[in-house]
Formats: sequence, C-alpha cells, structure tokens
Amino acid sequence: MIPDAEHYWLKYAHVPLSLLAADIPQPATTDPRAALLGDDLAQVDLEVRGGKIVHITAAGRSESGDIPAVDLQQKQLWPCFVDMHTHLDKGHIWQRCPNPDRTFDGALEAVAQDAEAHWDADDLYHRMAFGLKCSYAHGTNAIRTHLDAQNGQADISLGVFRQLVQEWRDRLTLQAVCLVPLEHFLTPEGEALANKMADTPGGILGGVSFPNPDLDQQLDRLFALAQERNLALDFHVDESGDPTHRTLRHIGEAAQRHQFDNQITCGHCCSLAVQSPDEVTKTIDAIKAVRIGVVSLPLCNMYLQDRQQQASRNFRQTATSAPETLQTGLTPRWRGVTLLHELKEADVPVAIASDNCRDPFHGFGDHDGLEVFNWSVRIGHLDNPYGDWPRAITTTPADLMGLPNHGRIAVGAPADFIIFRARTFSELLPRPQGDRVVVRRGKAIDTRLPDYAELDDWMV
Repeated sequence: MIPDAEHYWLKYAHVPLSLLAADIPQPATTDPRAALLGDDLAQVDLEVRGGKIVHITAAGRSESGDIPAVDLQQKQLWPCFVDMHTHLDKGHIWQRCPNPDRTFDGALEAVAQDAEAHWDADDLYHRMAFGLKCSYAHGTNAIRTHLDAQNGQADISLGVFRQLVQEWRDRLTLQAVCLVPLEHFLTPEGEALANKMADTPGGILGGVSFPNPDLDQQLDRLFALAQERNLALDFHVDESGDPTHRTLRHIGEAAQRHQFDNQITCGHCCSLAVQSPDEVTKTIDAIKAVRIGVVSLPLCNMYLQDRQQQASRNFRQTATSAPETLQTGLTPRWRGVTLLHELKEADVPVAIASDNCRDPFHGFGDHDGLEVFNWSVRIGHLDNPYGDWPRAITTTPADLMGLPNHGRIAVGAPADFIIFRARTFSELLPRPQGDRVVVRRGKAIDTRLPDYAELDDWMV
C-alpha cells in the first residue's frame, strides 16, 4: 500500500477532522444521517517527502504527475498513538504472579512480592522491551511509563529505562515518572529521587496521592522539588470509589499556591465521579485554573473497581463429601471511570491511556492505542458524536507530554501515521484492525507482534 519511495501521494484518505492540523475545505454533505453518525471525517490528499508530510489538500485537488500515488479509497488515516500513562515495569508478569482475588489490594500485594523476588535489571529489561515492541507494532510513537521507585528500585529501573531510551531513540519517544507514596518526598531519599529524575532523559516527578493529614505538606514539598529542578509533575490520584477522596482538588490548590508553571497531569481521578455536583464543581474549578490535565484509564479501572467477593456454596458435592465453600464474585455496580465529559466540557485537557498490561492490576491489554480508544468509546459514551474524542489518545496526551510534532496530521510533521482498512467509525471499532498499516518517517514498518514465548524464561 505504501510506495517504496521517498516522495509519494496518499489520496482520498479519511482523517478524523479533530486530528487534522490544517484548514481543509470539505464538501457539504447532503446525507441526512451524517449528524447522527457523528463521524466528523475529512477527506484529504497528503504528500509525503523525505519522511515528512509536506502538503495536505482536499481530496481530488492534488496533481501528482509522475510522483507515485496511492488511492486509499477513504480508508481512515490517524496519527500514531500517544500512550501517556503506562507501567512497563509491571507489565507481563501475570503468568508468574496472578492477582489472587483481582482486587486493588490483591494487586498491590502481588506486585510487591513479584518485585522483591524478580525485579533485577535483566527481568525489567526483557519485559519492558516486550511492551515497547507491542506498542511500536500497534502504532504508538510516544510513551510515558511510571516506574516504582522505593526500596532501592529506582536505580535499577531508571538504569534500564535509560538503556531503552537509547535503543529506541529512533522509534519511540519515552518519558519516565517515579512512582512512590507522597510522604517519600519528606525524606532525604525523596530529595535524592528528585535529583535522579532530573538527571534522567524524559524524567518527571510523580507519586500516589490519597487523603492523609499531611497531604498539603507533602504536596508543598513535592512542588518545591519540582520547581527547583524545572520538572513536570504526574500524579496517581483518588483511585477509589470513596467520595471523600478529594486529593485532586488539593493538587490544584497546591499548584496555585506555588504558581507552578510546568505541566501537571493527574491520572485516574475515579472518586470525582461519585461526588456531589457542588464538590465536583469546586474541584474542576481548582484544576482548570492551573491547566491540570486528566488521564483516564478506563480499562484498568473497570477491571479493579468495585471487585467484591461473597461466600457461596458449591453444590457439586459427591455422595461422601459436604458442599465446599467458595469465594465468588458479586456484580460490580461502580465502574471507576472519571467524569470524562464534564471535565472536557470545562476545558480541562482529557486523555486516555492503556495503564497496566497483563499484570495484577489489569490481567489483559496489549499496549494498543486503538483498543484503548475502542473500549473508552463504549465505556464512556464518546460516540455521540465522536467529535474530537480521537484527540484523547493522540493530540491531547502529546500536548500534555510537551510533544508538538506528535499526535496530529500536519504539514511539516513527521510522516508517522496509521492506515486502517475501515472507512468510518462503524467499520473501525467493531473489528480489531489487525491488518492496519503503520508508517514511520514515511515508510511502512513490520507490524508483527512479539511472540509471548520471548518471555518464557522470565516467567519462572
């Protein structure tokens, strides 16, 4: 499909209008179903030369002459995905360390045990590299990973991360966030960790925030450390269904106190969805004032939130045995997704991301931005219309990560994009699009996914 040439045209491509950084006139539609379908797709021709997009015009208005040209016949063309909240250090440990009850507490305990037993440089390198291979093949070109950084783990994990940054520098933009409880920054070890993040390419300060009596003191210290080192901040925030968990607002207020200029991102923010309208308004006002971005992780939060167990009787007894007592699940009522629409309506930047993959926090996932978008559309009702929701896995996270040449189709940007056989959203989302074409710097790449057998030696 993609010419083996430095210079070519792609014609009659369907690009989501919100991902097109160009004012391309589109013909008026007379189809009465257009508004109901909510596709908002622009039909364009793109000229690629020297690995960059050099021209975009309305479909059918380009003259290619002797330059190779491909008619995409309205296939969708997206910029590469930007996955800004992942946990590559935890990834793919499910086979050796499953979550026994699939709860949040069970995940914490299982990961702690696995880290103590296995997380040396070799183990981390092979699993993190596997995750990068998956992301790259699916069409991602920028990733931010949180890295557990307590009990001596920071030096090991950051060493592996720096190695991967070098090895993947021509294929993926990588950023790293330290992941510790906020009280860690009140200790000398916390200041040392801030120094390590400042010395790490793509390093960002971060931590897990839950309500506690010292929260504001912890935040003030963390903001001071970030300001002194000119670092951005990225938090895990209120990952619960408890309406009294309001640390998101505290972060917004701390940013105002410190007049913090660098980007702040808050992931999860689940409890916001179970708070009163008055509390929600106060929090949104606080974070909007300092331009905090929110990253929702629908797949992981759907997996963990409101997991409940009950004792039940197993009546498949034999003639000589009594019924066994088993733990079985209750149907979840609360699904853990933050207020996507309300935040976006208030002009808060809203992104979505994959979070955990095949580990105790989320037993599924494959580092695929389309899967994240697909399930987020269904979970969050992002389809009425689709509007600019495609930006949530492309443009918006790119902006929050400070990557102006990622996540959009623009003249002068690298020719990094994905071509799907699907022409409309009703064709794109029902199927996994395993036959997508991923283009990097104008060339189609090998999209074969790594074999899970690559990890066999590390699952014992």
